[in-house]
Amino acid sequence: MASALNCWIICSAMLLLQSGGLFSEKLRTLKVSDWWGKAGFYQIYPRSFKDSNGDGVGDLNGITEKLPYLKSIGVKAFWLSPIYKSPMADFGYDISDFRDIQPEYGTMTDFDRMVTRAKALGLKIILDFVPNHSSDEHEWFLKSENRTAGYEDYYVWHDGIPGNNPLQNDPPNNWVENFRGSAWRWSAKRKQYYLHQFHYKQPDLNYRNEKVVNEMKDVLRFWLGKGVDGFRVDAVPWLFEVADFRNEPVSNLTSNPLSPEYLVHIYTQDLPETVDMVYQWREVMDDYKTKNGGDTRLLMTEAWSNLSVVANYFQDSNKKQGSHMPFNFQLILRLNQMSKAADFKTVIDSWLDIVPGGHTPNWVLGNHDRRRVASRMGGEHMVDLMAMVELTMPGVSVTYQGEELGMTDANLSWEQTKDPAACQTSEAEYTKYTRDPSRTPFHWGNSSLAGFTNGTKTWLPVAANYQTVNVQAEQTASKSHLKVFQELMKLRDSSDFYENQYGTVVLGTNVLAIVRVDCKGVYVTLLNIANATETINAEEAITRLNITKTYEKSRVLVASVSSKRSIGDTLQLHEVVLQPYEGLVLRSGATLLFARVLYILATITIQRLFS
Repeated sequence: MASALNCWIICSAMLLLQSGGLFSEKLRTLKVSDWWGKAGFYQIYPRSFKDSNGDGVGDLNGITEKLPYLKSIGVKAFWLSPIYKSPMADFGYDISDFRDIQPEYGTMTDFDRMVTRAKALGLKIILDFVPNHSSDEHEWFLKSENRTAGYEDYYVWHDGIPGNNPLQNDPPNNWVENFRGSAWRWSAKRKQYYLHQFHYKQPDLNYRNEKVVNEMKDVLRFWLGKGVDGFRVDAVPWLFEVADFRNEPVSNLTSNPLSPEYLVHIYTQDLPETVDMVYQWREVMDDYKTKNGGDTRLLMTEAWSNLSVVANYFQDSNKKQGSHMPFNFQLILRLNQMSKAADFKTVIDSWLDIVPGGHTPNWVLGNHDRRRVASRMGGEHMVDLMAMVELTMPGVSVTYQGEELGMTDANLSWEQTKDPAACQTSEAEYTKYTRDPSRTPFHWGNSSLAGFTNGTKTWLPVAANYQTVNVQAEQTASKSHLKVFQELMKLRDSSDFYENQYGTVVLGTNVLAIVRVDCKGVYVTLLNIANATETINAEEAITRLNITKTYEKSRVLVASVSSKRSIGDTLQLHEVVLQPYEGLVLRSGATLLFARVLYILATITIQRLFS
């Protein structure tokens, strides 16, 4: 009873201080109200996760086989890059049947078996929903190209404008695709251009056609009926383009008119209709739960847009709900190996500032389109530090396969390159555009081909360091990135790691402190983002957040691979020596200065009475 009373007094004092505007640093409050707000998500790139039949390509049965691994590292849900039937021009993002499985990945029976196994393990399943385009081999496109009744306007068609060629008009405007080149492709059969904002084999669906809108909603309902727990929505910003097809303005960032950076994409991306479409999909999710019961079906949206745009996906001015989880890509877009601790705080706070009250923040470190964390941030010494940011900040984490091991990008030759974004360039510049280095097969062990397959080849080469960076090696090592990741995930599951107050503080130039406080004490994450020893006073972080407790010894809960400390070690917060690139997560219990708290409460009360 006394402990509960003390806890109430402390928390009341903290809230009064915060509401009184006396904090020198911003202290925020996290409340979690749904299963996904407590979840660690894991992205699987199916081609590269686990091959079960020896053909060198990952598949559904391989995923099912390895689901216990996901359970063991503490994730609660996984999302799959596209597994739908596809000619594989863009490795599954060119879909020829939204309701069937790509044969090299398996069958619908295999999918059902995977769902059953995942449910048995308590894992949620998220599918990649690719609404912007289909394959040019999809039945819908073939019918549209032939002007079959009811399908004429399923895609974005245009006559083009008269030019020098009497047999074929010029493209309608200056729009360029995301993979470089004109966004328009001539159909000799239909005698019109179709829009493709990605590969020419990925024609854009026409969302100004209500039939298309309803068709794609039915696709969502189909997979929800198969037991899927939600969707990650691909390439959201490109859903709509202006109806009058006007030219986009030139950016002056490059002189190459075929480069996507040549234009400012104000007429082909981030239109208001796009936001509304996301809200309509949210209604599908909510309606399905209402009719069928069970947990919330989750909507996660991919938009690499400015924060002012991404903010619109959460909710509108009337608090109508949109995406449960607009992906936070700020850790990818704005941090690199040159970043200082202040940059980390700026990036973190800029995201938190757009998350509306009642919504949960999320943290994404990487995906199949970007360089891996270790390669992007300058080496494996940053792997644990980035994981500590992702997993000790409040909210949802999204981890791309292999990041928990510290996997790095592979060096692939021009001959080994498969990514269409690179293959459409040249040998001289393909390395600028290829996404293949982060898509190489997962490292399960140090046997031939990293234990990814029992065959003799893999669809992309295995990275050269697989013999030391793999699950088997890191599970048996005394210290490893995998073990750090697992400890962090266990910490996230502890009952007092939710619904608390938190803040970030920069200590000196190179140390970022993440502080999370509850009525029992504080968690302090200390990250030395420098190749130099740093001596800091960690109590300063607590003081600057005006937390009304004092702390004596702190206990190490998690230590980075680079740290010489072990779990359970104790240290004094007022003087902490951090080795280069050392990261620590500490737990400190409170020594309550009861009289001091009562004094603060009385002082605040008196001030308010006489103000």
